[in-house]
Amino acid sequence: MNATIKKIEDGQISKGEAPFRVGDTVKVSLRIKEGEKERIQAYEGVVTAIQNRGMKLKFTVRKISYGVGVEKTFYYQSPMVKEVKVVRSGKVRRAKLFYLRGKLNKKDARIQENKKATKVSQESVAEAPAEAPAPAAEETKA
Repeated sequence: MNATIKKIEDGQISKGEAPFRVGDTVKVSLRIKEGEKERIQAYEGVVTAIQNRGMKLKFTVRKISYGVGVEKTFYYQSPMVKEVKVVRSGKVRRAKLFYLRGKLNKKDARIQENKKATKVSQESVAEAPAEAPAPAAEETKA
């Protein structure tokens, strides 16, 4: 890639590196404009593919809705994508999970959970300081 183009693209990146991998179950929060109003709609599913890197990074999320498989492709740097949360980290050995297209029920399309990734996230939550409980209000007898 041309150094000048790369330099311009690096300046445009706002969200940094993608916090998910292929096989992870993610919840994508989308900004939906209806007239003058704007609302947030969640789309939850399994990441089946990630293409490119940097500014052009796009990923495909697959979910099963009313017995029909639905795939949507999102640009990670798009202003329409508010945030992407990892719900569950999956353990897969493929870069593209197109074999899930033939599996329409949830039992066949299951992906084994990556225990190492969940342990790290649980430990970081456990290390966070807990809020001190508020003192109980004293009751007075009148």
